[in-house]
Amino acid sequence: MSIEPGWSGRYFEDFEVGAIYQHPLGRTISETDNTWFTLMTMNTSQMHFNDEYAARSEFGRPIVVSTLTVAIAVGQSVTDLTQNAIANLGWDDIKMTHPVFAGDTVFSESVVLEKRESGSRPHAGIVTVKTRTLNQDGIEVCSFLRTFLVHRRGSEQLQGLFPKAAKPIVDPATSA
Repeated sequence: MSIEPGWSGRYFEDFEVGAIYQHPLGRTISETDNTWFTLMTMNTSQMHFNDEYAARSEFGRPIVVSTLTVAIAVGQSVTDLTQNAIANLGWDDIKMTHPVFAGDTVFSESVVLEKRESGSRPHAGIVTVKTRTLNQDGIEVCSFLRTFLVHRRGSEQLQGLFPKAAKPIVDPATSA
């Protein structure tokens, strides 16, 4: 019987300039998501929660708070990009290119623009990507550049994180 490790994410060595990652999980944004995020972040713009106010705008209805859209885009990319990140180093050139409404489903993809070794951390490297988010109709709703510090494969800091079970999941004496 063998133990097969689960997906552990990409390491610095796995990134190649020009590689495109279409992040696997789409996310439908609900009115509740928008309201809670607006309240949690103390965003008092009525464009996000007041139907009467928003009805008078060019959009005719409330729009999803832009920082929620960015947060979801970043979250969608974690599996492919930053599962092994040490830190985000920066976000640049954030653009909100189309409104997002409650009920929209968003998908994100990223392209690797640069990678370089860290001069101060031999166990890590620095990667820059461009991420864009599309709605269900394939229309880009936001984009940004993101730079992060990510572990190298075999980094000592990542060794031994999974605990040794006090009791095995399968009893070797009774398994066939």
